[in-house]
Amino acid sequence: MTGTPIDAVDPFVFRLSIFVLAVFVGYFVVWSVTPALHTPLMSVTNAISSVIVVGALLAVGVTLLTDDNGPIWARAFGFVALIFASVNIFGGFLVTQRMLSMYQKKK
Repeated sequence: MTGTPIDAVDPFVFRLSIFVLAVFVGYFVVWSVTPALHTPLMSVTNAISSVIVVGALLAVGVTLLTDDNGPIWARAFGFVALIFASVNIFGGFLVTQRMLSMYQKKK
């Protein structure tokens, strides 16, 4: 035998199957959440997005620190991920504040 069994699967197909499974699991998890748990779910989403921001900053900025241009497409995707995750974080905080204000007593 020249290769291992793991070499038999194309890495693209492997990653695509993980992505498809994650989409299905995420869909069923989010739609099965009761309304009382939406605010904590938004907080967890904000935490996940903050991790994405850290990764996007690394994708955009690490190559700049070493004076290496790196692949421009990787830096471009990192910048787009940074923008999307930032919008998601700030929008999530706005939605969370609005939902929490619904439970406060009116003045």
